[in-house]
Amino acid sequence: MAASLLVSPAGIADPRGLQRSLTRAERRRKLRAFSLTLPLLVFLLLTFMVPIAALLKRAVENPEVANALPRTVVALEGWNRQDTPPPEAFAAVVADLGALPDSADAGALARRLNSEVPGARSLVMTTYKALPLEGAATPADVKAKLIALDERWLDTRYWQAIARNGSRWTAGYLLASVDLKRDAQGHVERMADDQRVFGRILGRTFGISAVITLWCLLLGYPLAYWLSTLSARRANVLMILVLVPFWTSILVRVAAWIVLLQSSGLVNRALIGLGLINEPLTLLFNRTGVIIAMVHILLPFMILPLYSVMKSVPPTYVRAAVSLGSPPLAAFFRVYVPQTYPGIGAGALLVFILSIGYYVTPALLGGADDQMLSYYIAQYTNVNVNWGMASALGALLLAATLVLYAVYRRVVKSELSLG
Repeated sequence: MAASLLVSPAGIADPRGLQRSLTRAERRRKLRAFSLTLPLLVFLLLTFMVPIAALLKRAVENPEVANALPRTVVALEGWNRQDTPPPEAFAAVVADLGALPDSADAGALARRLNSEVPGARSLVMTTYKALPLEGAATPADVKAKLIALDERWLDTRYWQAIARNGSRWTAGYLLASVDLKRDAQGHVERMADDQRVFGRILGRTFGISAVITLWCLLLGYPLAYWLSTLSARRANVLMILVLVPFWTSILVRVAAWIVLLQSSGLVNRALIGLGLINEPLTLLFNRTGVIIAMVHILLPFMILPLYSVMKSVPPTYVRAAVSLGSPPLAAFFRVYVPQTYPGIGAGALLVFILSIGYYVTPALLGGADDQMLSYYIAQYTNVNVNWGMASALGALLLAATLVLYAVYRRVVKSELSLG
């Protein structure tokens, strides 16, 4: 009887072999899951990460001067950046300009230097069109001919701009995006008061975005709460009305607000008809119109995160607090609202990040003092053709977005640890 209960050693399964089999099965499962998500990862890499990497690269790339004036950059290496450059530098700039394949390269160089020193564009193009200089055999002759052609070549500011931008990589664009610059000696300093524009623009962008986020929260929280108290069927029907704006073009909605907010529009006529005002309000081409339109456009992005969180909050908690003697309003703010903080944080973060990157609505409904940072990115891209500055401003917006997201993650993590 006892012998029949013994198991032969040959019949005992090897635990190490079983562990290896389980490990292989788990590895195959992970590889299969990874292969299913691989197309999405490749798509995100090509459409999201690669453009961001290109933007960051262009924000520090500075190829125009280095490509067009290589001899001049070498000739200026030992220059003290205060006195007039040596004759070899004049000869080098003539040789470099004469070696450019066509006027497009000269134009790119001229635009780059003109962003540093006004007037450099005409100086470079005038010199390029006058080449070659006849009768200039020595560097001293070239210098004399070049000064006779345009006396601005004696102005050291143009030579300083060439020397500062001789490297293929620069932090100048990023410094300019935060109102900093390099002086003639290469030291970082603040721009003059009349040139500090991007700090005010960034502050304006954040201020408008914060106001829009606050209004979306004030309007979206009661609506999301009301939807969360309805039955599933009624809530789904009303949620369709919340999602309707997603099916309409932003340009169409902005055009509709232009019609509604103009002096003879529906809003002013209704206010006058009700006797609330005696003359039309100025609601277009100012910050009021921008905020009204952007709140309307971004409100669904606040409602959806709030609604998803509120649906998971049991209503019995508030009723229990009331049954224990708490006033209904106090129970709502001390029991219910804290449980919706994740939805508030997610909605506010989403609305704020979308707001700081908006371009169309402020451009069409706002005035000169209501344009946000994205407007100037478009300006540098389409009008000034300064991709480096546009990329630097885009990198500034990206950094602000990442900082906001990091703060949100830290706040949420601390709340979860406290809970």
